[in-house]
Amino acid sequence: MTGAPARTLLLWCPDWPVLAAEIVDGVPATGPVAVLHANRVVACSERARAEGVRRGLRKREAQGRCPQLTVVEHDLGRDARAFEPVVAAVEELVAGVEVVRPGACAVAARGPGRYLGGEEAAAERIIEHVAQSCLVESQVGIADGVFAAGLAARAGRVVAPGGTPEFLAGLPVEALGRSALADLLRRLGVRTLGDFAALPAGDVLARFGFDGALAHRLAAGRDHRPLAVRQPPADLTVTAEYDEPIDRVDAAAFVARALAEQLHERLAGHGLACTRLGIEAVTEHGQELHRVWRHDGLLTAAAIADRVRWQLDGWLSGSNGRAGARPARPTAGIIRLRLIPDGVIAQAGLQAGLWGETGEERERAHRALSRVQGILGPEAVVTAVLGGGRSPADQVRLVPWGDERLPARPGPAPLPSEPIARPGPAPLPGESIAGGGDRAVGAGRPVDRSAGGVPPWPGRLPAPAPAVVLPSPLAATVHDAAGEPVVISARLAVSAPPARLVVGTGRPAEIVGWVGPWPVDERWWAPAEARRRARFQVGLADGTALLLAVEAGQWLVEAIYD
Repeated sequence: MTGAPARTLLLWCPDWPVLAAEIVDGVPATGPVAVLHANRVVACSERARAEGVRRGLRKREAQGRCPQLTVVEHDLGRDARAFEPVVAAVEELVAGVEVVRPGACAVAARGPGRYLGGEEAAAERIIEHVAQSCLVESQVGIADGVFAAGLAARAGRVVAPGGTPEFLAGLPVEALGRSALADLLRRLGVRTLGDFAALPAGDVLARFGFDGALAHRLAAGRDHRPLAVRQPPADLTVTAEYDEPIDRVDAAAFVARALAEQLHERLAGHGLACTRLGIEAVTEHGQELHRVWRHDGLLTAAAIADRVRWQLDGWLSGSNGRAGARPARPTAGIIRLRLIPDGVIAQAGLQAGLWGETGEERERAHRALSRVQGILGPEAVVTAVLGGGRSPADQVRLVPWGDERLPARPGPAPLPSEPIARPGPAPLPGESIAGGGDRAVGAGRPVDRSAGGVPPWPGRLPAPAPAVVLPSPLAATVHDAAGEPVVISARLAVSAPPARLVVGTGRPAEIVGWVGPWPVDERWWAPAEARRRARFQVGLADGTALLLAVEAGQWLVEAIYD
C-alpha cells in the first residue's frame, strides 16, 4: 500500500446509544441515562456524566453514583434503525457515505469541499442540515484517513492536509480502541500514539502480532483503508392522498387494490418481494393509524390488497374481527394512505418438488385458502402452532393462514413417545417434572427433560400429546370399586384407586389403567390468579384414553388420546 491516506470527513453523533433510546423508546436523553452491555456502561448522557457515571462502570457502581439513573439495555439494532435517517440526511448533500458504526458515518472530503465552498464550509453545512432534518446534534472531523477523522470529530477539528501524524502523536494509546493493547503498552512505558508510532514496525509485528501492526499503522497516520461506500436503499414506499376522505369500507377496498398493485410493481422492479407490510393512515383530523402485517411467505399483489382491505375495514368499522373487541372508530375519514414494505427478500420463483412437498399443488392450495380469507376475513382460515405450556390447550396457538407461525410461548423440543396409562397409582419413571417458577410436584423422580440444557415448563404433560383437546372441559365423576367418590387430598394422596368414570349424564365406564397425579400450582404468588389442579391419564375398557384434571374437588375431562 502506497500513497497518502484520502481526506475523509466523518460525522459523529455523541452518546448515540442514548439518543437512539430516546428516538425509539422515548427515554429522555436530557436526564441521567446509561446504556449497559454485559452489566457495564457503554454510553451515558451528559447529565449522568455530571453525576460521576463513566463508561466501563458496573451497573451497581453507576447507580451508586447516580441513584436517579435510568438504565437501558444496549441494542445494536435499535441504534442502527435510529441512525438511518441521519445517514439519509447526509446523503441528501453528499454521495458515497460509509456507515462506520451507528452514530458515525464518513465520506470522502474532496467532493463536498469543492462544491460546498471548502472543507470547513462543508462540515458546517452538513452539521446544520442534520440538525434541521433529524433534530440531532453532531460534530464533524476532517483528517487524512477514517481513523484520524474519527478522532478529529470528537474534538470538532479540521486537520490540515499532511498534519495527521502530528495531530495523532499527542493522543493517548487508549484512542486506538484496543483496551488490552493499550494496557500492555502503558505497562511498557508507551503512553501516546506518537511513542507507539516511533517503534520499529518489524518489532511491533513480532511482539504484538498482526492486529498490533495494524494499530501501529493507524497511530502513525498511515490509514490506507478505502471508504466502503454504501448503496442507498431504494425508496419502496407508496403513498396516496385523497381529496375526499375515505369513510366507507367499499371505497377503502377500491383504493387498497390500486395501492397494493402499485407497491407490488415497485418491488418487482427491484427483484424483491414483501414479507412484512406496514400500513399507515392519516385521518382528516390528523389522527395517525399504524399496523404491521407479517406473512409466512411472499405477499402477492392480491395478498397485499387483502391485508390493506382487512386493516381499513377494521379501522373504519371499529372492529378487528374478534368477538367482543371493538376499538374506537376514527373521528374522521382517511385522507392519506401509505404502504411500507417493512421486510423484503429477493424474489425467487417456486421450484417444483420431486415428491410433492412443494410445487404447483401447494401453490394452488395457498391461492384457494387466501381466496377464502379474502371473502370471509383473515381469521376464517387458521393453522395450529405448537409452543410451550403446561396443558394441551396452552401449547397450541391458532394463527391466520399466511401469518408468521410463531408460538405464543417458548417450548422445549418434543419428547419421545411414552405409554399413556398403566394399572397402578404411581407414575412411570421420569414422568414427573419439577422445578422452575411455578411449582410442580409429583411422586416420580424429577428429571431434566429439556433439549440443549433449556429447562422445560414445570408440570408439563409427558408425550404423546392428546389428539383432541376439548374447548371446554367436561364435568365428570370418578368412583372406586366400592362406588365411593375418589378424592385427592391437599397432600396429593388418592383416596382409592379409580375404578369407574361417568362423564356428564353418560353411562359409567370401567377404568382399566391410570397414572398420576401430576399436580401444578400456578401463579401461587398472585392470589387473584392462582390455580391449583392435578392431572391423571386414564385408560378405559373400550380402549379410549382420557386426560382428567381435578380442580377445587371437581373432576374434569380435558382431552382425549387417539
